[in-house]
Amino acid sequence: MATTTTAGGRIDAPTRREQILKEAARLFAERGFHGVGVDEIGAAVGISGPGLYRHFPGKDAMLAELLVGISERLLDGGRLRAGEAGGDPRALLGALIDGHIDFALDDRPLIILHDRELDRLKDEDRKRVRKLQRQYVELWVATVRELYPDAPESEARTAVHAVFGLLNSTPHLAALGRRPMERLLRRLAHGAFGALAAG
Repeated sequence: MATTTTAGGRIDAPTRREQILKEAARLFAERGFHGVGVDEIGAAVGISGPGLYRHFPGKDAMLAELLVGISERLLDGGRLRAGEAGGDPRALLGALIDGHIDFALDDRPLIILHDRELDRLKDEDRKRVRKLQRQYVELWVATVRELYPDAPESEARTAVHAVFGLLNSTPHLAALGRRPMERLLRRLAHGAFGALAAG
């Protein structure tokens, strides 16, 4: 749902489909899935409610694409960072933290949606989200265990989930401004993993 940059450096505007998803995420997060009508989503992007059906069969499909899509994006981003880190677990952990901070600060409505609306997905979509999330967690746990080999797996796993809880709490935190929030979250996340070395 973000704009994309081409090889030539040009920034492409979001597609109509991306605009619809962005506004749907915002409205669902503000008022709940059942509190928003198709007409309102259409109005937010300047098309009629029925016009949305050229892009999505309904609100359920929008919610599924939002929640499955962000889970895919996080996992794909984590795998890309793993390739770029060249086998350096410290560099990879830093990159994973920075990537998740970007998600937490840029996609706050999706965090709220996941917390509130995941159970509204069809079973197949919900299972897909859970599978993607497990794979993402395992990437983090493997990285942490490589960096702190003396830490028991249970502690590494607990630290990963604690850091996710911290980073995903951003929709509920007072706004400090982007840079101060990034610095604070980065320090807290690294501190949580650093505690594994002290154990």
